[in-house]
Amino acid sequence: MAEDKYNLKNPAVKRILQEVKELQSNPSDDFMSLPLEENIFEWQFAIRGPRDSEFEGGIYHGRIQLPSEYPFKPPSFMLLTPNGRFETQTKICLSISNHHPEHWQPSWSVRTALVALIAFMPTSPNGALGSLDYTKEERRTLAIKSRESPPKYGNPERQKLIDEIHEYMLSKTPSVPQHSPSQSSEEHPTEAKTEAEAEANQQDSVTVGAGNPGIPNPTLNERVVEEPPVAPANAYPYPVATKLVREIPGEGLNNQPLRRPEMRVQRSFVDDRLFTWAAVGLTIAILVLLFKKFIKSSGHGAVFMDGS
Repeated sequence: MAEDKYNLKNPAVKRILQEVKELQSNPSDDFMSLPLEENIFEWQFAIRGPRDSEFEGGIYHGRIQLPSEYPFKPPSFMLLTPNGRFETQTKICLSISNHHPEHWQPSWSVRTALVALIAFMPTSPNGALGSLDYTKEERRTLAIKSRESPPKYGNPERQKLIDEIHEYMLSKTPSVPQHSPSQSSEEHPTEAKTEAEAEANQQDSVTVGAGNPGIPNPTLNERVVEEPPVAPANAYPYPVATKLVREIPGEGLNNQPLRRPEMRVQRSFVDDRLFTWAAVGLTIAILVLLFKKFIKSSGHGAVFMDGS
């Protein structure tokens, strides 16, 4: 790479070259990523499908575009290989991408982002922007096809780099495992759904592999998450209409539901007295009003007024 083409005092250039050296000195079997020689802000990458998932054995190419303010602003990501989880040639909406700059941390790196992307592959999309929800069998078919040839993208320089990355990943990625039809997700929709939710919870514990001490790679936990537009409909473990009935064990009662005892409210002596006095006062008030009305109608009211 012709480093003399770039200003080495630029923070972004200095950081990018540092990450390139770190990735070359500490390569991973799960991914490979390199920048273009003519533009170090554009990277090509390929990730290996996560193990024990419908993506296992697949090789998925993509493109990273780093901003000029990197690492203080997040990069953008797009996948080039059809995969059934993310749309191709469409920027992916993740909290590690430029869709959510408020979540990005300058301590994260290209390595961090690729490890996070692999962790997101088997999770449920929940309608997030740029996400797809293909069946497991369709994704396995795409995983097999992804090994046949790299995607065609860009100019000859880009294509040459893509081809080199593909050859490297083929040497590191075992073939797609065979699955019997009985393991199809269509036959077990509930089990598949539960598995996806379990894998979504496991992403909180994913940590980044060892890297250069100068580029800290933090744990991807509560900050690195995919942002769905709406909450899933089954956010609660029990339906709203479910009633939990406690049962009385033993004593000859065979699973009879426990009935709630009737609440007996006893009036206290003080409450009775208050009620009685209130009734008496109301009665007296009514009688006084009736008496005044009677006096007024009979003409005796004026006599009382004169006498006073």
